[in-house]
Amino acid sequence: MAETRWLDEGEQQTWRAFLSAVNLLEGALDRQLRRDSGMPHAYYQILVKLSEAPEHELTMTRLARMLHFPASRLSHAAARLEEDGLICRFKRPDNRRTTIAGLTPRGMDVLRAAAPGHVHEVRRVLFDALTGDQVAQLRDVAETMLGVLDPEGREPRYAGSDGTVRQD
Repeated sequence: MAETRWLDEGEQQTWRAFLSAVNLLEGALDRQLRRDSGMPHAYYQILVKLSEAPEHELTMTRLARMLHFPASRLSHAAARLEEDGLICRFKRPDNRRTTIAGLTPRGMDVLRAAAPGHVHEVRRVLFDALTGDQVAQLRDVAETMLGVLDPEGREPRYAGSDGTVRQD
């Protein structure tokens, strides 16, 4: 077994600052969405993924994979969203084994109403605190990390204004 490469003091500080920032960011986004839209950030993410999908539908398996949710967590969230009329779940006649989640018109309306406050909070806690150079650096760091964490490119990569998509 290889010798452990312990973090030096600077790496340890960076690691802990990064973890704290990610946790506080998630908490801030969740609080804002609960306060302003009555839904947790996880539910908002489900609505966003469905809104971006063809015909606003995804299999539950694909949706869970995209969100990195265990099936049980997604099932619980989907039941609540379905209760509220924001999504519907159904089986296709030609494939009764696969459950499809679909965004309802009411779900799209709720998402559209929640989006401005969410974007305001993302801007407030992230982008307004950074310079343009820092935003570019953060993107480079995140894309580099994705290259290590997702070497097969399963996670979506977003095109830049020039249309190029970086796949490290």
